Amino acid sequence: MTCDFCDIVSGRAPAHIVWQDDDVMVFADHQPIRPGHVQIIPKRHYSYFDDLPEPLIGLIVRLGQRLARAQKVIFGVPRVGFVFTGNDVPHCHAHLIPLHDTGDVTSLRYFDRVSVLKRRDLSVPSADLQQMAKRLGRALEEHHEDRI
Repeated sequence: MTCDFCDIVSGRAPAHIVWQDDDVMVFADHQPIRPGHVQIIPKRHYSYFDDLPEPLIGLIVRLGQRLARAQKVIFGVPRVGFVFTGNDVPHCHAHLIPLHDTGDVTSLRYFDRVSVLKRRDLSVPSADLQQMAKRLGRALEEHHEDRI
């Protein structure tokens, strides 16, 4: 079975990478809910959230906290949503979404693709995704501490 995220990890598929180490990778969502929407994936394939080893879950959550702090500053938002999924791509992943509106993650428009498409065009120019990925990546590199 082919996995889109495994293809990104291996370099067979393109992605705007924010940050990576031996265990995880962060990249820009190619159809973001809001500007700054990124995904954290384990580099090793796990189909389900409950299959992830506890140390890896901890690593993803801690990295998510660091990214959220950077997203708040960069995108001027008070909150960042963090959601573990694995639906569209059966490779467990976490979405981090700067929350500009109270319904960015919790309303039906997040779960109902038709209404999301009616709301706005989800495509984002590659150059914009690359710029955002570099900006967030620099923020992580510049602040090795848990606080950004």
